[in-house]
Amino acid sequence: MLQQKLFAASALLASCLLTACTSSTANYTGSVAEVRTERIYVCSGFNCHFKTRLDLGATDARRFAEIMAAGHASPEAERNAVSKAVQYYEKRAGAAIGVIDDAKSVFGASGEMGQMDCIDESTNTRSMLLYLERRGLLKHHDVRSNVSRGFFIDGRYPHSTAVLRDKGGSEWAVDSWYAPMGDAPDVLPMTQWLKRGIMGSNAPV
Repeated sequence: MLQQKLFAASALLASCLLTACTSSTANYTGSVAEVRTERIYVCSGFNCHFKTRLDLGATDARRFAEIMAAGHASPEAERNAVSKAVQYYEKRAGAAIGVIDDAKSVFGASGEMGQMDCIDESTNTRSMLLYLERRGLLKHHDVRSNVSRGFFIDGRYPHSTAVLRDKGGSEWAVDSWYAPMGDAPDVLPMTQWLKRGIMGSNAPV
């Protein structure tokens, strides 16, 4: 009976780890933190183990401007535009790395070029948001520090997201980890995002 219980617990832990973000610390330092309007460093390999330079030229600048122009009307429209900007950026990032990352983390893929945990994803998304901010393309939001949730004992693994704050002071999660690279990220109120993640699930609570 004890062996069966231990086996069941091990199986449950393994299944959760397959959907967990396995890094619990941020590595937003050095070249990664030096976001400029002509290049970004893309993190991969879990906890920003690899840093790949992504040069953003005039074509990229025009495309980002076109995408964000659709968001000038309201904060909601701007968040929709940010979602599209993240998708464009991730496709460019994947081309620079040479690997298109799957949704979530692949357990055991730590140290592999192109594989991303939530630290990589949230850092990359924040870098892209800072790029937009420094080009004057965010009219209704400003970029905040990344936020984490989950402490194991609450049934949730550590998970991180990039954050925007609207002019009214409300914070919004921009979480690209749950979707395949280049797909739409979750953009939702921080109050909702903080409640999610039970046993690795992203379902609303």
